[in-house]
Amino acid sequence: MDDRRQEWTARAAEVLRREAGAVAGLAEELDESILRVAEALLSCPGHVLVTGAGTSHAVAARLAHLLACVGRPALCISAADSLHGGAGAVTDRDLVYAISKGGRSAEINEFVQIAKKRGARIVAQTEAPGSPLGRMSDVVFRVRAPAGVDPHGMIATGSSLVNAAAGDALCVLLLEMSGYSKEQFGATHPGGAVGEMLDREKDA
Repeated sequence: MDDRRQEWTARAAEVLRREAGAVAGLAEELDESILRVAEALLSCPGHVLVTGAGTSHAVAARLAHLLACVGRPALCISAADSLHGGAGAVTDRDLVYAISKGGRSAEINEFVQIAKKRGARIVAQTEAPGSPLGRMSDVVFRVRAPAGVDPHGMIATGSSLVNAAAGDALCVLLLEMSGYSKEQFGATHPGGAVGEMLDREKDA
C-alpha cells in the first residue's frame, strides 16, 4: 500500500475512533430525563409518532422501528408531509417524538404545534432544551454530540450516530421496564433469520 492509501486508511480509522468516543461520551451525560421519556412512552395509550427532518428523519425512522420491536406501537411520520394533511393522523391518545438537533426546524415545530392543539403529548430529543421545540414539549431528552464529530460541523455523521445510540438506550429501557418478552417479540417478527431462529427455539 502506498503512503497516500495508508493515510486515507488511517483517516477512516480516526473517524471511527472519534465517533465511538462521541457515543461513549453520551453515557456520561445521561440523567433522569431518559426515565421521564421512557415513562411517557410507556403511558402512551395510542401511537408514538416519531419525526425529524433531514438526517434526523432517518434516525426517526430507525427509532420508530425499534420502538415497535420492543412493544411500543410506533410509526415514523414526515413533518413536511404532515403540513399537507398528514397531521390529521394525530389524536389526543398519541405522543409525538420529535428529533431535532437545534430545535428550530420550521416544519417540525409547525407540526408539533398542530399536534399539541390536537391533544398529543410531545417529547423532544434535542441538544437545545431552550429552543422553540424544547419549550413546546412536555418532556425533553437532551442529547448532545461533541464539537468536531461532524465534518465541517454540519454533515451529521457522528451526531446522527449519537442520536441513534440515545434511542437504543431508550429502547432497551422500555424493553426491560415493560417486561416485553422474546415470545411477544416473536409474534410480530415471524419473518427472516430472526423468525426462523425463534421458530427453532419454540420447537426445541
